[in-house]
Amino acid sequence: MAPTVPLVKDLAQSPDLKSIPSQFTFINDSKGSDSDSLPIVDFSMLVSDNADQRSKSLLDLGKACEDWGFFVLINHGIPETLMKAIIDASLEFFDLPEDEKRRYEAKSASDPIKSGSGTANAANHKILLWRDFMKSYVHPSFYCPEKPVHLRDIVSEYSEKSRCVLRKLLQGISENLELEPGSMDEALNLDSCFQLYAANFYPPCPQPDLAIGIPPHTDHGLLTFLIHNGVAGLQIQHNGQWFHTNSPKNSILVNTADHLEIFSNGRYKSVKHRAVVNTEATRISVVLANGPAPDVIVSPSPELVKRDGRALYGPMKYIEYVETMLSNRYDGKGNLECLKIQDNHE
Repeated sequence: MAPTVPLVKDLAQSPDLKSIPSQFTFINDSKGSDSDSLPIVDFSMLVSDNADQRSKSLLDLGKACEDWGFFVLINHGIPETLMKAIIDASLEFFDLPEDEKRRYEAKSASDPIKSGSGTANAANHKILLWRDFMKSYVHPSFYCPEKPVHLRDIVSEYSEKSRCVLRKLLQGISENLELEPGSMDEALNLDSCFQLYAANFYPPCPQPDLAIGIPPHTDHGLLTFLIHNGVAGLQIQHNGQWFHTNSPKNSILVNTADHLEIFSNGRYKSVKHRAVVNTEATRISVVLANGPAPDVIVSPSPELVKRDGRALYGPMKYIEYVETMLSNRYDGKGNLECLKIQDNHE
C-alpha cells in the first residue's frame, strides 16, 4: 500500500517546488518577535559546593520555572563533542534510503520506535507538517533504529548523561517547592524515569508563513531538553505573545512540561511552544523528553495538595498519557485540560 504521508525531505528537494501543496497550509496567528530575556540557569553553580552560588542558581531556576517555563541551561557538563555527534548521527538517519526509514512508520502509539512526517488537526481538518521525525523510547528500556549503526551508542550515552543533569535539576526544583527530600524521587520513581529521544528534520520551505514544523503544543513529562544545529526555529508563548528562542552554542533549552505542572499542583506551568520553518536552511533539533517512570500514576504532590487545600489535577498513568498524546498530537493542551479538576465553588 502506498504511503499516505510523503516524507518532507524528498518533497523539499523537488527541483520544481515553488509553493507548498495545499495539505500543508497552516495559518500562524503571529510571526513571533525577538526576546533577549529568556532566563539562564548555570548548572555548574547549581551543583557547586559554594553555598552562595548554589543559592543564586536555585533562585534562578525557581524564577525560570515560575515566570517562563523555559530556560537556557549552560555549563551542564555534557561534552560538546557528544552534542554534535547526536545531531550529526540524527541527520544521517534522515539521509537513509526511504525504504529504510519507512521500516519504522508507526502502526500504533505504543510502538517504541516511530518515524515519518506527521499531521495536525486544524479547523476540523488534518494538515501535514513541514518536518520529518524519528522517535524512540530510550529509558528505562532502550530502543533505537538499526541504522546508522553508531546512532545507538551515541543516543545511549547522551541519554545517560542527560539523566544525571535531569536528576540534579529536579532536586533543585524539589527544594524550591519545599518538598521533603526524596519525596519527588519516590513518588515519580525517577530511577526508572521515562525518556523519549526525538530527532526533527525541517528542510527549507518555499512558503514558510503558510506552513508549520510543529504547531502550538505542550510536552508530556517533567522537563524537556532541546538542542539544535544552530538554525533557530523554536518559538515559545509568553504572556500571550510568541517569542523566538536564541540559545548559545553548547547550551540546552529546557522547558517545564505537563507532568511538572501536575506534580507541582499548578505552580509551574507547561508552556505552549511551536516550531516554525524558513526558506534558506535545514534545521535539525534533537529533543529528549524526560518523565516519571512509565507505570507511575501521576497526581499532584500530597504535600502541595495539603498546603493548597485541594488537588487541581486528577491522576493518570504516565505511559497512558504519553500514548494518548502521541495518537492525538497537536491539539494544544488536550490531556492536561482533561485532567484539570473544576472547583465547584468558583
